[in-house]
Amino acid sequence: MKFLSLIFSTLVLIGTINSAYAASPTPQQLEQFKKLPKSQQKVLAKQYGIDLDSLNKKLSGDEPGSGVDTQTVFPRIEELDTEEEKLDKKFKPEVEELKPFGYELFAGEPMSFTPSETAAVPDTYIVGRGDEFQINLYGKENQMYDVAVDREGRLAIPDLTPVHVAGLSFAEVKELIKTKITQEIIGVKAFVSLGKLRSMRVMVLGEAYKPGSYTVSSLSSLSHALFVAGGVSDIGSLRNIQLKRAGVTITTLDYYDLLIRGDSSNDVMLKAGDVVFVPAVGKQVTISGLVKRPAIFELKDNETAEDLIKMAGGFKAEAFPQKTLVERYTGNSFKTVLTLDFSQKPVDYYPQDGDAIKIQASSKELENAVTLMGAVAHPGNYAWQKGDRVSSLISSLKTDVLPIADFDYSLIVREKNINGEIEVLQFSLLEANKDPSLDIELQPRDVIVVLSRFEEKVDEKRVLSNMAYTEDQIALQEKVELWQQYENRKFQEYIGIYIEEKELKEKDVDSLTQLLKGEKEELKEDEYSLFSRQLLLKPILLKLQQQASSGNEAQLIAVNGKVRFPGVYPLVKNAHVADAISAAGGLLESAFLDRAEITRLSQNSVNKVQHIDFSIESALNNKSDNQYRLQSKDSLNVFSVPNWQEEVSVQLIGEVRFPGTYSIKRGETLDSVLNRAGGFTEFSAPEGAIFTRESIRLKERAQLKKLSEDLRREIASRSFQNSVTDSSLSYDDTNKLLEDLSEVEALGRLVIDINEIYNGSQSLELENGDALYVPAVQNTINVIGEVNLATSHLYNKEMTLESYIAASGGFKQRADEERVYIIKANGSVQMPNEGRWFSVSSNYTIAAGDTIVVPLDAEHMDSLTLWSTVTSIIYNLGTAAASLSVLIK
Repeated sequence: MKFLSLIFSTLVLIGTINSAYAASPTPQQLEQFKKLPKSQQKVLAKQYGIDLDSLNKKLSGDEPGSGVDTQTVFPRIEELDTEEEKLDKKFKPEVEELKPFGYELFAGEPMSFTPSETAAVPDTYIVGRGDEFQINLYGKENQMYDVAVDREGRLAIPDLTPVHVAGLSFAEVKELIKTKITQEIIGVKAFVSLGKLRSMRVMVLGEAYKPGSYTVSSLSSLSHALFVAGGVSDIGSLRNIQLKRAGVTITTLDYYDLLIRGDSSNDVMLKAGDVVFVPAVGKQVTISGLVKRPAIFELKDNETAEDLIKMAGGFKAEAFPQKTLVERYTGNSFKTVLTLDFSQKPVDYYPQDGDAIKIQASSKELENAVTLMGAVAHPGNYAWQKGDRVSSLISSLKTDVLPIADFDYSLIVREKNINGEIEVLQFSLLEANKDPSLDIELQPRDVIVVLSRFEEKVDEKRVLSNMAYTEDQIALQEKVELWQQYENRKFQEYIGIYIEEKELKEKDVDSLTQLLKGEKEELKEDEYSLFSRQLLLKPILLKLQQQASSGNEAQLIAVNGKVRFPGVYPLVKNAHVADAISAAGGLLESAFLDRAEITRLSQNSVNKVQHIDFSIESALNNKSDNQYRLQSKDSLNVFSVPNWQEEVSVQLIGEVRFPGTYSIKRGETLDSVLNRAGGFTEFSAPEGAIFTRESIRLKERAQLKKLSEDLRREIASRSFQNSVTDSSLSYDDTNKLLEDLSEVEALGRLVIDINEIYNGSQSLELENGDALYVPAVQNTINVIGEVNLATSHLYNKEMTLESYIAASGGFKQRADEERVYIIKANGSVQMPNEGRWFSVSSNYTIAAGDTIVVPLDAEHMDSLTLWSTVTSIIYNLGTAAASLSVLIK
């Protein structure tokens, strides 16, 4: 019968678990199910559709509701926002809202409560009715008894007289049981422990989140009661929680002692029938800003400003308590603001209910410090002392700067007034370490900028890769670059300009580049060296332009001509021509030292421009001469040496005695280079020579691009005409020719008669990059275009134009038979059907190496006016390209 009863209760248990909304099973029911054999558990679980693994987790205490360490308080259920509240949250700016301190610790949603069965029981625990003891006997007898304290407070141990234990401590009960067993059963000792603990009901009232009556464990304290009730409400107090027993206040608990100081000495144990009362909150003060624990704190009447700061965790390091703001309600319709010094002790301030205190931040501006940035080994902020100079920060050019540093051009950016306007000083690292008079004395907040001697990242990487760097040096280089990216941002903020990528205004760019003469192809932002002039000078130039006003011209100059880095530069203090040249990276080899020019806008006359000629050599030798001083908006132009020419070379390829690359002087002609190359070989075919020139190639490329655009425009315009187009106009044919045209590469061929040039009858002056391709003797005739089989034929002087076309299968349907032409080996064109020449010869002949071109009938293709030109270009360039590929191979 006992087993059947156990089965029945287990079935009830499983039915209870299977119900989604049923009450949680009791620990006794779970214990009964655990005592069943595993096979019986599986049968019952299968019968009632229960997941045994999930149930085992419940039994082991891994899930809520298992009865062991059960989670009984869940997160509070937030009320859903109305549509109006959702709109308010969507469009209102997000503001960090301070919350009352400590409330979230107890905040929860009470669901149910199951006393914990595994908590450790202290020796001071007072035994009461309902507690269950486990008594293990060992020695002469080995027995285990589960004995509960009955309603009379007695503990009835089998075979022993009952003992009264209610009201005794757990330690006293253990000693009493051990002594009684030792005395009454000879040769047996006992081990005593508490099993299941009694439950009790307490009341949580007042401003609790969910006031009411709750069942708690006999080990529960005041804190447990608050947890079970879901914490306190929004207007509940944490500093005056009262424990009432039989109408008498036993103790008052201040939870700030527990939350701030970890003191739980007043968190007393509860007894059955106790009432935990939460009164309304007292005086509240808000403290925000630069404190470690900003929140809304509840204060008692005797607490001061120092107590409040301690509750907030103290000031942060960047706080400025000397100017603390206090907003206070005065009792009328307005608020008042007090400015107090919270750094004093004691603070002359007494908190009032509703006060809002804001601890402000200290200024982030550096005091008595200078900043070192750019191509240096150890960038950062450094302490400043009166008398410090550049050499104080950079004492060694070997260890304190990077190998890419420009030793001749560095800057000091200095604030010159309270408005944050800047001035720029220039110095040389080499001279600053050699000559004390050129070692500039530093001032607080100076920024020292050391630039790279490279402008492009590719050049910089190439130089660094050729140096024998150790792993430590490579790691240092990477750290410096990462720090520089951060420091660039700080530097831009320091001078009042922050530049996001692509944020630079067009008008700012234009106003700067107007100072430059000529145009140059700009690099992309990520192609510049990290410490290049372009990147490091940009915020300085913009700041100098921004602070310009009437009577205060922008302190900018332009340097053009034969310098390494032409561009716009800051006009430094006491700027000299030599300073401008150093800023631009120095003179190039081709610079003319005897004459240069300064273009100056006159300040006394409207639109009057002065051109000042001077000698660069004289200016460099007289750096103290005031006549070489520069002014705002000056433009320095460094001329090239007359008739200066960089290394110029041409190529001879193919059938010359000594092919290769030849350096030439200005004005040298093709026949001179051919003579230097030993003339033609015995296998050459000079009449088929191809001469190319880079300047012509660029023009051809532009012409091809324009032709393609014109053709597409004409086709598009025809497609919108109302008239019916010729049905013979095929989209595939049109698209194919347009694709062919876009893929054609310009060659830059110049048609020449090489024999006349070589014999001196004609003269061709060479340019840099010119190339002459001399082919070997050819014995073929090429036929291309609108023939059935475009191919090459062995030259036969007996065959005519028609014979070669017939040998290639004859004309296609869309061939233009009236416009067949011949491209001679030297590039000239012959039109046999028109009886005239477009080149040097007027005799109709076909020679070895010629190409016969049968073009597409343009009129057949809807009479587009550009088609004949297109097909001619494609065929002509294709023929020349084929010839060149044979020679180069």
